[in-house]
Amino acid sequence: MKELPLAEVYRLIEPGPVVLLTTRARGRANVMTMSWHMMVEFTPPTIACVVSGDDFSFGALRDTKECVIAIPAVGLAEKVVAVGNCSGRDRDKFATIWLTPLPAGQVAAPLVAECFANLECRVVDTRLVNKYSLFVLEVVKAWVDPGQPKPKTMHHIGKGTFVVDGETIHFDSRMP
Repeated sequence: MKELPLAEVYRLIEPGPVVLLTTRARGRANVMTMSWHMMVEFTPPTIACVVSGDDFSFGALRDTKECVIAIPAVGLAEKVVAVGNCSGRDRDKFATIWLTPLPAGQVAAPLVAECFANLECRVVDTRLVNKYSLFVLEVVKAWVDPGQPKPKTMHHIGKGTFVVDGETIHFDSRMP
């Protein structure tokens, strides 16, 4: 065994695929890249996510209490990284990165047309926002693009490095 610096532990536990989080506040849509999220409950589907107070999207999410989590396939990797490398404070990231906003059904934040799945969410718990920037979201409507084959997602493991998910394996399980 070799000792691992504590600042690199997150690379081992990164919980899920890199996603895009969209918001709409004061008539303006924004999109950010996010990889710090996890499922909290099956039904209703509940997700916890960290949105830094330094991110432009933080204010919109805190104020409107709604967003969309759009799940991109690995084919969008360059765009996903480009979204994460700029701020919505000074530009329209949808236009700059060439992403297509679509109207959602239950929230004002837009869906992302290029993503294979979009989850419309409402904030249901903010008790950990001040301390950890952690929002708890309930998925109120979910969309998938049936025209896309089984997508491969990307997972951030630090310092601009990503892992692409692999093959699907199946075992009998009592888990839903």
